Amino acid sequence: MKNVKGFFWARKDIAIRFLYTLLFMAILEIVKLLVQLTVLFQFVYLFFTLNQSQPAARFANRLAAYLYRLTRYMSLNEQQRPFPFRDLPDAMEPPEGAPPF
Repeated sequence: MKNVKGFFWARKDIAIRFLYTLLFMAILEIVKLLVQLTVLFQFVYLFFTLNQSQPAARFANRLAAYLYRLTRYMSLNEQQRPFPFRDLPDAMEPPEGAPPF
């Protein structure tokens, strides 16, 4: 009887993790859309001002770090749930600088 309970608890944990993964798959699609909109904004901004928007670049860099965390969690390579269950990650690497235009 004890093994049967352990079997069902393990399956319950797997099912819960799967449901969280489905949630994060939907969040991933929203974040991808945000990245695409940020890229379009950056190019329009660059076209008209000939300068890079630093706030948009920092935002896109943080989104990239968040996408990385989402992917690690969904692929079972990380056990801590990403944002909104913990803080939004900081950028992993600083931006390289303005494009050479």
